[in-house]
This record gives sequence, C-alpha cells and structure tokens, in this order.
Amino acid sequence: MTPEEFAKARRVLMRRDPKLATIIRRYSTRSMLEAPALEPFPALVRTITSQQISTKAAATIHGRLVGLMPGGSPTPDGIVALTDEQLRQAGLSRQKSAYLRDLAAKAASGELPLHSIHELPDEAVIDVITKVKGLGRWSAEMFLMFR
Repeated sequence: MTPEEFAKARRVLMRRDPKLATIIRRYSTRSMLEAPALEPFPALVRTITSQQISTKAAATIHGRLVGLMPGGSPTPDGIVALTDEQLRQAGLSRQKSAYLRDLAAKAASGELPLHSIHELPDEAVIDVITKVKGLGRWSAEMFLMFR
C-alpha cells in the first residue's frame, strides 16, 4: 500500500465511521496512523526477531538490534558487521542470529531480490522468502498481508 493509498483509505474510514474519525483525528500525529514502512529487509528482520516470544520482549530485542545499526535501520551489511556476541547481548538466540545472517547473505547475494520483490507474484514472494532459514510460509504470507 502506497502512502497515498493509505491516506485515501484513512479518509474513507473517517467518513464512514464518525466515532472512529474522532479517535483518528485525536491521534493523527501518532506513527500508528501513518503509512507503513515499505522496506522489506527491516520487516523481515523484525519477523525473525519476534518469532515465538512475547510482543514486549520482541520490541525490546528488536530495539536493541536496531540500536546497533548505523542509521538506525537494519541492513544486510549492518547485520553481517555484528559479532555473535553483539547479537547475543541484544537478546538473540544462536538460532535467530543464524537466521538473520542467512537473511543478510541472501539479500546481499540477490537470492532474495529485495529491490524487486514488490514486482513478484505472491507465490514467487513466498518462494524466495521461504528460502531464508527461519522464515516459513506463514511468515511469508504475513509479509504479503502487511507489506
């Protein structure tokens, strides 16, 4: 969904539901009412870091990981540059660290075509995402729904 499409959907929702419109206006400066981020790599990093743990723990671990990234956003090079100890201190298990490294390697090599993933049909997106260790069909489908 583009930012323009998101803004249009928000306007339609506000016209159809006056009570919700009041709430949307009250919190319109909050990030939850802004268009979602469109970068696939950070979204997949978040997917891996949040698997099988509570929302609060996932947010804490993800925040620590992002804090280690130059520019505050996960990149393949940023993940590769981190030591196993840094990943462990951020709260990531050995398994999740391996998943993140696999994600970074596949993104860097082009096996996971992040620059053109939005052009692929849904099944092709599922195929390339599920080649990453730790990302299964469910994760790929969630990526499709929320991206």
